[in-house]
Amino acid sequence: MEISESPLAEAGRQFFSPENAKKWVELLRPGFHLREQNEGEPLVGYLGGEPLLPADVAWPQWEGHGPLSFIAAVDCGEIPVEELDIPVPNDGMLLFFYYNGVGDDAVQYLDPDSITGGTRVIYVPEGSKDVSQRPVPDGLEAFPRVMLTGELIATAPDNENAALVAAFGDADADPTADDDYTEFPYTDDGDGFYNALTTFRRDHSPHHRVGGYSLPKAGSVAKEASHAVAPGDDDAAKAARRELLSELVMLMQVDSDGRAAMEWGDTGRLYWLIKRADLAARDFGKATFTWQSE
Repeated sequence: MEISESPLAEAGRQFFSPENAKKWVELLRPGFHLREQNEGEPLVGYLGGEPLLPADVAWPQWEGHGPLSFIAAVDCGEIPVEELDIPVPNDGMLLFFYYNGVGDDAVQYLDPDSITGGTRVIYVPEGSKDVSQRPVPDGLEAFPRVMLTGELIATAPDNENAALVAAFGDADADPTADDDYTEFPYTDDGDGFYNALTTFRRDHSPHHRVGGYSLPKAGSVAKEASHAVAPGDDDAAKAARRELLSELVMLMQVDSDGRAAMEWGDTGRLYWLIKRADLAARDFGKATFTWQSE
């Protein structure tokens, strides 16, 4: 897939000025869209069911709450990692877990302890020994399994993404500010651009994705996730979050999906993020997380 030939790139050329269309296409990033597998298509991963875990890896628990739910698995060897712009492993399995609680028993997206306890990314390298299907712990019900395949797509920054603000925001705009919002730079036909954007997103729903930009439900995902890594309102915390925005990448996005009986709040999404350097080092214990809903 050539990003410059994607529907998102074409929308920029159609509705933006030539100068802004060039900037727009340069901002687009590759992501690997995960969708339900059809007969004859390669198996890339799955939602729900029982995960494949090595015998020496315990089922993730959140102390004081209970076992985490298994959400998704991705076979890195089936992803064209060389065409992504983040250093995803070229083999092995990535497993994603989340504590699916409610109210005070839910993962709180700005609480570092809650995120550390209530979410997990486990990497199972190729060739790991004694890997087998692990039954879910007593008292926990597995989500229905949905087999996934996928394809490369172009992804675009949202209106509060630091990259979009830096490219098209006002001269005095702060790309790292939590509430900075920048409109897409369409010329006259804003409805035409939003129709093209909506059509593209509808054609790739549910929005399960490895890499690329996250698709938010309620504000910038990266800015929100940075608060869990560097909490606080003092100048040092704010400076740390600014730096994080250039380091955090979206590893995995899991949408609400009725086929897997997954409903995150009100049609929400789960997002796992990680520093690019930690991803390259396969240090998945340093992954962070946030979730959003309508």
